[in-house]
Amino acid sequence: MAGAAALRRAARRAVRTLANSSAPPRTISLPERLLSSQASPEHRPRAGVSGSDLGQYPPERIRNFSIIAHVDHGKSTLADRLLELTGTIQKGHGQPQYLDKLQVERERGITVKAQTATMFYKHAVETSESLGTDTPSYLLNLIDTPGHVDFSYEVSRSLAACQGALLVVDAAQGVQAQTIANFYLAFESNLSIIPVINKIDQPTADPDNVKAQLKRLFDIDPSEALLTSAKTGQGLSQVLPAVIERIPCPPGSCDSPVRMLLLDSYYDEYKGVICHVAIVDGAMRKGDKISSAATGRTYEVFDVGIMHPELTPTGVLYTGQVGYVITGMRSTKEARIGDTLHQAKSIVEPLPGFKPVRHMVFSGVYPADGSDFEALSHAIEKLTCNDASVSVTKETSTALGMGFRCGFLGLLHMDVFHQRLEQEYGAQVISTIPTVPYIFEYGDESKVQIENPAALSLNTGKRVTACWEPTVIATIIIPSEYVGPVIMLCSERRGEQQEYTFIDAHRALLKYRLPLREIIVDFYNELKSITSGYATFDYEDSEYQKSDLVKMDILLNGQPVDAMATIIHNQKAQKVGRELVDKLKKFIERQMFEITIQAAIGSKVIARETLSAMRKNVLAKCYGGDITRKKKLLEKQKEGKKRMKRVGSVDIPQEAFHELLKVSSSK
Repeated sequence: MAGAAALRRAARRAVRTLANSSAPPRTISLPERLLSSQASPEHRPRAGVSGSDLGQYPPERIRNFSIIAHVDHGKSTLADRLLELTGTIQKGHGQPQYLDKLQVERERGITVKAQTATMFYKHAVETSESLGTDTPSYLLNLIDTPGHVDFSYEVSRSLAACQGALLVVDAAQGVQAQTIANFYLAFESNLSIIPVINKIDQPTADPDNVKAQLKRLFDIDPSEALLTSAKTGQGLSQVLPAVIERIPCPPGSCDSPVRMLLLDSYYDEYKGVICHVAIVDGAMRKGDKISSAATGRTYEVFDVGIMHPELTPTGVLYTGQVGYVITGMRSTKEARIGDTLHQAKSIVEPLPGFKPVRHMVFSGVYPADGSDFEALSHAIEKLTCNDASVSVTKETSTALGMGFRCGFLGLLHMDVFHQRLEQEYGAQVISTIPTVPYIFEYGDESKVQIENPAALSLNTGKRVTACWEPTVIATIIIPSEYVGPVIMLCSERRGEQQEYTFIDAHRALLKYRLPLREIIVDFYNELKSITSGYATFDYEDSEYQKSDLVKMDILLNGQPVDAMATIIHNQKAQKVGRELVDKLKKFIERQMFEITIQAAIGSKVIARETLSAMRKNVLAKCYGGDITRKKKLLEKQKEGKKRMKRVGSVDIPQEAFHELLKVSSSK
């Protein structure tokens, strides 16, 4: 303690000395030893935070920032170090990647949900007014965001609560595809961007090259980049001072009626819906009455607080602060992400909210056991509160029973949603082949958007005259020696080259316009395979383009299976149809009757396989005798099999859907 006090006195003396010099004012930070959670008591975890504590932090001493980066560039590890540096969590206690709380995040090693943590940090700023005064404390709201392209909506929502962002770049890998995408998300939101070159301790680290890339791609001054290693702690002492100095304080009026933005929500079995909010104007206190601008409903504030890093009640939130509020909402439909919550009986202008979600992938979700439909419905309702980017509509009965039609931002997004259903709620589900939204025009010039292939009926008397499919602009960054195979892959997927440039002497950047359907399942895996894992990939929405599309049905004994219908390019239909029926023949179990498996476009069958019936030896009991008796038994068996074929049902295992998904998506 004596050593820490001496260091603080030395810092103050240095400030006074600089004040007497002719040099212009500059910002200084405390010595690195004072930044350790074990060196100074003000950086140790607090036993509790109250509303009176938060009242010490006007907007001028609040900084809201997020961490954005490509996958595996060290966002979550950097967040851990900042939490330890400020004493929010104890060093060496708790699990790595502390803010990655979902089981699926730990299994996959990726961040799925953006997480918020409030930190308190003391920082000395040299001004004439501050000389001889105590070191001021700042309230910092940190938001750790996902890095995968399928969760970019989480990033955009997080940026809405921030005034700045740490753009983390791996010192060895350099700028990657999602680095570019996240930079422009932050740039379009008018955020102050602080580049952080992480993992400088690696043997292959080349921070000078990364600085050159930042300058070339984003026009970022190389001197602005911070060099850090979240693993060893090197350079971390400069991160939070840079946040305080370079990121502006949140705007807003402390004297206006309370107005806040609903950023996120999740469901708790005991507390109901817990909403994460950013206070734009005014203050919100426990016991206040607030209303929703979207629904008009009024609620009482039962609890309010901050994430420090767990839920910490404070009784009040002030202008510029980010925290949580519990109002007794019991239905997830009441918590509309992007909604404006305001003081009851007051008239306010709603906040802009977020851009509407554009779902890229659609799939049917059904309970593995048809009797579990209500349980699945309950689980989906709760989970959609945690992931507002999923659209869910009830669907009529299909070959798989009652289910839901869901829209997702991407295939990984869909896969994670299903995994969370199973892990968090124990719901065993069957998913159908993912599709994308198409537009079909009929002879009477009417147009319809089709998300479910089964909804496209070719027997309505209307003739389809034109089709359009969604496209994306894909950004691919690869080592230059893999340019040839990647160009070939994109050509096979009906891609149109938009840009081909070199980032540096060893890496190339390719931009392609690709049909969305061609990339939703296995494109990324194949891209990684042909580039030995070095490729990075990102995409953004583009316009629809005209295409020659057809609906392909799968028929079992002449009956179409709605869940297996798909829309495909006409040139690939026959090849894909043959592979589909061949796969189904291997995965459907043999029955006591013959099963005919067909792929058809309209009334034209383009591929067929026959699964022979299992045969019972009805002649086993015949030991000689007249041949007519044996023929009679065989005829009776034959008639029975015909009858079974008419009324019998074919059980389609989930593995068959997985195989169909692989085949139809890769062609």
